[in-house]
This record gives sequence, structure tokens and C-alpha cells, in this order.
Amino acid sequence: MSTTGSRDPDIDADFAARTCAHPDCNLVGEFRAPRSRDALDSYYWFCLEHVREYNAAWNYYADMDDAAMEAERRNDIVWRRPTWPLGTRTGNDGEKFADPLRLLGRDGPDGAETRAADVQLQSLTPSEREAISVLGLVAPVTKADVKVRYKILAKMLHPDANGGDKRAEDRLKSVNYAYTTLRDSERLI
Repeated sequence: MSTTGSRDPDIDADFAARTCAHPDCNLVGEFRAPRSRDALDSYYWFCLEHVREYNAAWNYYADMDDAAMEAERRNDIVWRRPTWPLGTRTGNDGEKFADPLRLLGRDGPDGAETRAADVQLQSLTPSEREAISVLGLVAPVTKADVKVRYKILAKMLHPDANGGDKRAEDRLKSVNYAYTTLRDSERLI
């Protein structure tokens, strides 16, 4: 008796000759049923009445204790494929994959600093963000950073250092306004 094949007689020549595997039945065996838990790809072929009878009596978990049944269920959850926690397997070069948008919630290189900068920028008003840009600073910014950068720019743009250049004087005015904005900000430490 064949244990494999298609139900279509045009594809499987053995289909027409297959009879029900039940000992007292001579009907055509159209319906397959697994032979055992260990050989799920090997089948008995039954007629409709006997396949229903066989399936009603067949128990995949027969002769298994509770621990073996639980292990079987856990393997079935992941389709019997090996699994590992996300992020524990690395590529060939030993580097973890890049996640620049931090979709997985992990920090990459300089991730904590980048996250702190993002948080600080979101908490600032638009005028404070503009002031940081005018001073040429990059978040995260402290009041001490603002003061140091202001002193450097004030010396560099001072009219005495630039021979009265009008553009340098206008730039100094915007730097003074930016410094005043950030100095009075309650959002900077």
C-alpha cells in the first residue's frame, strides 16, 4: 500500500488502486492519516468513515508526560526553528546592526547622547532653538556651554577687532540677542 501521493487520479496512477487501510474495508482510500507521531509524513489511507474513526481515536500526545507535552507545545510555537533573544547574534564583523531611528529602543554608538539632545531640543521653544543655532552650538547644551561660546564670538565679532565692519556688527547683535535668550532660559541647566 502506498503512503504518499496525490488525491488526483490524473497525477497519481497509484490513486485508483489504493484501498482503505482498515482490515475489513474494500472502499477506495481517499483520505490520509499520519501513521505515528514520529512519522508525520508517512500515511495510512482510509475511506471517509474509517478516517473519521481513526482521527477520533488518534492522540498525538499519547504516552507523553506533562514535561514532554509542554516542550512539544513550546517547539510548535516557533515552528520547531531555533530562536534566540533579539540583538544577541551579531554579524560577521561582530558589530550589531545599525538602528539610527532607534525603532528597537536600543542605543547605538553615542545613542544616549543623541537621545539627550533630542529630548532637550523638543523641550526648547523655537526662539531658543534658533538661539542655539546662531551661537553655532549642538544640543545637548548647558548654560556654561552658552557662556563659553558667547565669549568666543563676542571677542571675534567685536567692532574693535573688525575695524567697524557692518556685517560683523550685525552678527554681534544677533549673538547678543541669542545669548540673552539662552541665559534667561529655564530649560537649560
